[in-house]
Amino acid sequence: MNKKQKRIARQIGIGLALFVLGLICKQFNEIAGDILLTAGWLAAGYNVILDAFGKIKAKKPFDEELLMTLASGCAVLLGEFSEAAAVMIFYQVGELFQSVAVERSRKSVAELMDLRPDVAYILRDGEAEEADPEDVQVGDLLLVHPGERIPVDGVIVEGSASVDTSKITGESVPADLTAGDKILSGSINLSGVLTIRAESEFASSTVAHILDLMDSASEGRSKTETLITRFSQSYTPCVVIAAAVLALIPPLFTGFNFATWIHRALNFLVVSCPCALVISVPLAFFGGMGGVSKAGMIAKGGIALENLAKIDTVVFDKTGTLTTGDFCVVRIESETDNLLELVAAAEEVSHHPIAKAIVGASKMHLKASDIQEIPGQGIRAQVEGHQVMAGNHRMLESLQLRVPEVDGATVVYAVIDGVYAGAIILEDTIKSGAAESLQALKKLGITKVCMLTGDRKAAAKTVADHLNLDDYRYSLLPQDKLCAVEEMLNQGRQVAFVGDGVNDAPVLTMASAGVAMGGVGSDAAVEASDLVLLKDDLRGLPKAITIARRTLSIAKQNIIFALIVKFGVMLLSIPGIASMWLAVFADVGVAILCILNSFRAMKSDV
Repeated sequence: MNKKQKRIARQIGIGLALFVLGLICKQFNEIAGDILLTAGWLAAGYNVILDAFGKIKAKKPFDEELLMTLASGCAVLLGEFSEAAAVMIFYQVGELFQSVAVERSRKSVAELMDLRPDVAYILRDGEAEEADPEDVQVGDLLLVHPGERIPVDGVIVEGSASVDTSKITGESVPADLTAGDKILSGSINLSGVLTIRAESEFASSTVAHILDLMDSASEGRSKTETLITRFSQSYTPCVVIAAAVLALIPPLFTGFNFATWIHRALNFLVVSCPCALVISVPLAFFGGMGGVSKAGMIAKGGIALENLAKIDTVVFDKTGTLTTGDFCVVRIESETDNLLELVAAAEEVSHHPIAKAIVGASKMHLKASDIQEIPGQGIRAQVEGHQVMAGNHRMLESLQLRVPEVDGATVVYAVIDGVYAGAIILEDTIKSGAAESLQALKKLGITKVCMLTGDRKAAAKTVADHLNLDDYRYSLLPQDKLCAVEEMLNQGRQVAFVGDGVNDAPVLTMASAGVAMGGVGSDAAVEASDLVLLKDDLRGLPKAITIARRTLSIAKQNIIFALIVKFGVMLLSIPGIASMWLAVFADVGVAILCILNSFRAMKSDV
């Protein structure tokens, strides 16, 4: 328990002990019993009373502390000492329960906040010098021992180790990394000494981005949370005035029996305390944020969860989102047996992703000479005594060659010794989990799943057919994507856009909910989004939507339950049917039940 929780628990313990002693003492000496009960009331609630007077002094009196102070204080003045002590003790029990609940809901989010490395060891002249992670420069060599956090993003230069990336990506199984592998800041070295070359400064590292996101996440309050806050600010003065009217006006027409009507007004005040709403609704959203973070994502506050919960349309970017951006050879149309090897030899010096895919697919490595790049067309080289040319349609047109139509997302044509020899067909690799994610979205009732891409029609169609998308648009500029999403929004759709690039930032901002692929996503995309998928795994999206819907449902359940019970008991207080004990249940009991219900939002399993 933290300091505040220990203090409240101590107050409850002392107050309860005095309450029980007072009840016992009252059987033998009424005055002594009343003194002990009053002491129990003060012991349990002195901080509540002081807070109420402090807020009156600050001209911000209308909150739950004032209601509790008025209700219990007036009970003391009326000689209802046991009721006064009971009200304050039970109120403090609710406060303790609330504090523990908030602490628990913060835990999973706080775990992400515990990412910042304390120290970096920079290698200078073979010696490791201790430094602040913020002092690390790009290119510095860092020494990381087992048990230490990786200070900045980098590449392993020497050594191998198992690395815990769970706080960064949500991946529970440690990754086995060795020389040449990239390593993310905030990860924990579990075994082996590593030498790492820094590829970022701390301010632009993965862990810094996550910390910034978590800092800003709590600021994004949902519409429901804001509505409850505004409601409480207006509601409290209204019920105080209503209680005053109930205490003072009816006695004028019923024989001046002020004691009876003041007692009813006190019950009315106890019931009216809005703590069940003020506590449980934000707690539900905070719990939802914790559930999302456990699943390897970051939701930027309650507003992000509320937006996600209402989504009925999901729009994806293609490259880097539905696909990896890494090409693979899927088919070769040629009567020449070694066409792939000949083209691979010509392409070996190229750094183009398509060239790399062709080279990677070749099982033989032939030698090429006289390699020349033809701008905008392809490449030419001498391989095994043959002149090999590989490129696009423009290359064929420049050679005035007519070839049969070749179906495929990406086609590389080959000409050997001036004669058309065939084609190599490649496709952008579909991301692992993309198909599974789309199926899960359909099961959630998402009515439309489509893709917007700047890529060519053939490449877009291949991906759309493979994933069974409802619709796709191709050859789009960033402004075209904006227009497409705006069109859907104007149709009344609630649109989530999923992207990763700098050019996706405007449409991420315009969409009802923007979702960024956090691991490879650009800073601009991450900043513009409502939800960040840290693992770059699209299967997180249906999980996040499920958690968001559950969170919003829980918040609504709390609101409806609290209002029905409270207004019901408040009405019963007017004719005197509701006792003080029922009033206490309608306040503290309802708050505790709503808090328990809010705990369900913290679950990450769906």
